[in-house]
Amino acid sequence: MSRRVCPIGSTQIEDLLPALAGLLAETVNGGDPLGFLPPVSVVECRNYWLSLRGELRAGSRLLFGVWIGDRLAGSGQLALPRWPNARHRAEVNKLLVATALRGQGIGRFLLGAIHDAAQQRGRTLLLLHTRRGGRAEQFYRGLGYREAGMIPGYAVGPGGEAFDSLLLYHRLREEQQAP
Repeated sequence: MSRRVCPIGSTQIEDLLPALAGLLAETVNGGDPLGFLPPVSVVECRNYWLSLRGELRAGSRLLFGVWIGDRLAGSGQLALPRWPNARHRAEVNKLLVATALRGQGIGRFLLGAIHDAAQQRGRTLLLLHTRRGGRAEQFYRGLGYREAGMIPGYAVGPGGEAFDSLLLYHRLREEQQAP
């Protein structure tokens, strides 16, 4: 079955709310918190997606969905800072793939589209935060992301346990970077 990545605009979020909220709830409640504490409700997830509309309208955030056939299989975001000294960088946020579809290259495919969108907007440096020791860390490192630093105890779990966060970066056009 064919895969496709498409941008999701602020006016499309409401139509896609059931799929987006379900995907986020499944991901968080399955062990990848993405800034939430499990168990997360579908209502909380719906409110999260609706909260992005302003940034999507303003162009400071891009939201992408990856579809397999007519099923939303994953989503990812690119935050675009507008400060004059930050127009070369962007931040990858909340890249998620449906649990049943992991390991099939969907995340890699989606992240490739996010990289392309960043380059089209003149962004050459990508940043992201991920939990140290989590599945996502290995995924991003396998795609060339490098560690910039570790923040001990950055996030807490539902039982109050502390988790370290890694700041990872990736240069999209290494040859154009200053030494």
